[in-house]
Amino acid sequence: MEQQETSEGLHRVIGVKSLASNVINNTVGAGIFVLPAIVASQLGASGILSYLLCAILIAFVILCYIEIGKQITTSGGSYAYVEHAFGPFAGFLTNSLFLLGYSIASDAAIMNALTGMLFVLFPAIANPVSRISLFILIIGGLAFFNLRGASQGVRIVNISTFAKMIPLLLLVLVGFTYITWGNLTFHSLPSLRLTGDTVLVLFFAFAGFETPLNASGEIKNPRKTMPAGLLLGIFIVLIFYLSIQTVAQGVLGAQLPLHKDAPLAFVAEKIAGPAGSVFILIASVISMFGTVGSDVFATPRLLFAGARDKLFPAFLAKVHPRFATPYLSIIVYSVLIFIFSVSGGFRQLAILSSAALLVIYLAVILAMVKLKLRSGKETFKSKTGMIIPLIAIFLIVWLLSHLSKAELLSIVIFIAVFSGIYGLMKIAKKKVE
Repeated sequence: MEQQETSEGLHRVIGVKSLASNVINNTVGAGIFVLPAIVASQLGASGILSYLLCAILIAFVILCYIEIGKQITTSGGSYAYVEHAFGPFAGFLTNSLFLLGYSIASDAAIMNALTGMLFVLFPAIANPVSRISLFILIIGGLAFFNLRGASQGVRIVNISTFAKMIPLLLLVLVGFTYITWGNLTFHSLPSLRLTGDTVLVLFFAFAGFETPLNASGEIKNPRKTMPAGLLLGIFIVLIFYLSIQTVAQGVLGAQLPLHKDAPLAFVAEKIAGPAGSVFILIASVISMFGTVGSDVFATPRLLFAGARDKLFPAFLAKVHPRFATPYLSIIVYSVLIFIFSVSGGFRQLAILSSAALLVIYLAVILAMVKLKLRSGKETFKSKTGMIIPLIAIFLIVWLLSHLSKAELLSIVIFIAVFSGIYGLMKIAKKKVE
């Protein structure tokens, strides 16, 4: 079959199955290993409803991405959409928020979950000194491997993909036969406030569907492939998450909230004894290690590219003379992960990461609205008109309203700081010219 080539010189080779597969791989991450207990501690057996509410929110956001993605088919995903509608300043803020607000907070949250798993395996090391030492050892080790060459970073990514999916699938398939169905009953609905708080944390597990759209320029027939691939992928993720939460709640019942460090390991222990617990714990650690390793491999390349294009400080564009890697970008990114990891726990960092991504989603939806309203354009026609984006905006603002004052302030400070950085770069560029 002849490949479609774009104006960017890229080949359109990504079909529906490939896009859906990428959505699943990017969305099913380390968070699902610990979130079932957090959800249960907030909502009990009714926690399953929070997955459905979160999926509804994601579905509305995806529909907005699909509509704008049909019109803007170049590479860049969220950045490209916002930049096209609002200009380079908004694009710069979107890219910076994704790189330094979402990615770093996400990796730091996973690091806290990873060390929590290790504490379950080795209780003797569960103290602050050991926690910081583990952060240094793990993050430093990942930085070292990635500094020495791209092939080693890719190897870590490949291993983690199998490590996270196979144990979870086995746990779901076997676990359904051990469910006590009475553990899944609930007699009243939780309050809207408590549900919103839980969805805000759970949103962390649904994030990632937009990442494959960074390769928009390589998607075949975007108008048909994007809707089918994105919706199919997120539907499979929802079924998978509902199955995991159902098994965890059904097997452990009221004991589920007591095992926040490693809930699925205790589900496996009840099913298969200590060997099952150790199997899930080891798989969880490998998966989380690989997830952070994947980001330590990929995200510094974006810092490197930004520095090369004079968006970030020039020193980040330096390449190691022997290993040919962006070593200073890798080191800076790894140090930032360490700082964030020490400063908070999984839940707090997951909320911060979710908040950053919600702001990005809001920017993309507003970009779509602006382009829909732009006079003289015959694009962005749809039967639903403004209904879907308005519902999506309402749901995102509702979730953001559940942030604490400190969390909201951190997002505002981030935007203010990077607005200042952008202004300084513009001034410096004019002086050079």
